[in-house]
Amino acid sequence: MKDKFYQYIQELQDSITSTLEAIDGEAKFQEDIWKRPEGGGGRTRVIENGAVFEKGGVNISGVHGELPDSMKTYFGVKDARFFACGLSLVLHPKNPMVPTVHANWRYFEMYDKDGNIVDQWFGGGQDLTPYYIFDEDAIHFHKVCKTACDKHDPEFYETYKEKCDNYFWNAHRNEARGIGGLFFDYCKATETMSMHNWYDFVTEVGNSFLESYVPIVEKRKDLDYTEAQRQWQEVRRGRYVEFNLIHDKGTLFGLKTNGRIESILMSLPPHVQWIYNFTPEQNSPEEKLINILKQPKSWV
Repeated sequence: MKDKFYQYIQELQDSITSTLEAIDGEAKFQEDIWKRPEGGGGRTRVIENGAVFEKGGVNISGVHGELPDSMKTYFGVKDARFFACGLSLVLHPKNPMVPTVHANWRYFEMYDKDGNIVDQWFGGGQDLTPYYIFDEDAIHFHKVCKTACDKHDPEFYETYKEKCDNYFWNAHRNEARGIGGLFFDYCKATETMSMHNWYDFVTEVGNSFLESYVPIVEKRKDLDYTEAQRQWQEVRRGRYVEFNLIHDKGTLFGLKTNGRIESILMSLPPHVQWIYNFTPEQNSPEEKLINILKQPKSWV
């Protein structure tokens, strides 16, 4: 399974980066092959200062070795080794009318001292973080998510949408990071879902990513915007940074397993502002966004 999924994310990375380069039209992804001293490595691809994408990364990794002490405590095990692989992407567009997007699809195995698999699971999801709300964009993104889920279980979309709303929640701000999407974790074999069934589901979601995001980018990337709207984008990016550094489990896992810092922190945007007690004007498009982020909404 680990070989099969790692092959999949390599091909998915190629598909996504080539499509995004074509949309941008100027910038190309810079590739960085790296190795982890304890075992494994990855292929980081970053795009910067493009016509459409100000900063973005589409990274894959496959790492293995002894489970760090902090993670042994977290999982309640003593002697354990692990393998983890996944694709993680974040795209920060230049135009504030185009939303930031994040996605991640991953697979994890844990072994006993004899090398036997004692646990394995899939995880992942995709979520949208707009700076200005266009209802039709939010509906489109969620419809694609729901279509992918419905092919496997009619309850998956509602379940994983709710998990996404709960997970990407900036508790210290009492607001959502964005308008959600899907979030699933610890997807293990059951009587009704084998690991191969989970593989089919996760790859279905991964394959739907470009369909969920590219039409939005193409519709909004050439819209006019003001300097004030750009400033709002940078203020909201600050909330994105806060979530990733305070709450995100993936960031925490990477740091605790001696992950590659440049790859872990590639999700951070290049231009961000923190303005003291910044409050949008009443009845403004900016306030509309804030009101939606205070209470997760059903989009489909």
